[in-house]
Amino acid sequence: MPNITLHPSASRGKADHGWLLSRHTFSFAGYHNPERMHFGALRVLNDDIVQAGMGFGKHPHDNMEIISIPLLGQLEHRDSMGNIAVISEGDVQVMSAGTGITHSEYNKSTDREVHFLQIWVYPRQKNLSPRYGQISLKPENMHNKLLQIVSPEPDDEGTWIYQDAWFSMGNFDDRQKFSYHLHKENNGVYLFVLSGGFAVLSHKLESRDGMGISDISGLEIESAMPGSRLLLMEAPMKW
Repeated sequence: MPNITLHPSASRGKADHGWLLSRHTFSFAGYHNPERMHFGALRVLNDDIVQAGMGFGKHPHDNMEIISIPLLGQLEHRDSMGNIAVISEGDVQVMSAGTGITHSEYNKSTDREVHFLQIWVYPRQKNLSPRYGQISLKPENMHNKLLQIVSPEPDDEGTWIYQDAWFSMGNFDDRQKFSYHLHKENNGVYLFVLSGGFAVLSHKLESRDGMGISDISGLEIESAMPGSRLLLMEAPMKW
């Protein structure tokens, strides 16, 4: 029988720093909820809005897989590996912190905010070599279907990280039914609604709601309205 955890949008933690408005699905920084430390290897899911010209100054990370998905605007990235890049809606950035890196993320625009998801996943192994990756997605490849954007394999579709995790995104019209089958036994899936709504296992999810499901091999999903967008994250429950 599926094990289900629901995280309604309004129940998330909130941090308003003026230049940054962040919603935390899981415990992060000043938001600590012992019931929301992680979902399997999925450690952080932050929904961030950064004001024009502002951003995160240079800071360190280690032993974490960090995925950034811009939803609006442009984000400028710089890191200690020498990477300088600007990512925008339709791009996916991954950074394996491994033995240690420093990086900064700034809103590239001087007159509009940038909105992006910051996601952290525990790696399958510590102290691996740091690496950076970036891909651009085509909207037509996500129309009424899930498109794989992250996997554990360098030669698979999308970009890759050091964990047995698979991320997919899709944009759906009204009343579109689709299936998802897990890649690995003992993994779970976390659904995050970017916009619109979906029906999953008799539950109705609305914009920015989250739902974690484990003890399943697959599931059926149906979109609830036009313009429904979904991020699905499959990750190990134990690693």
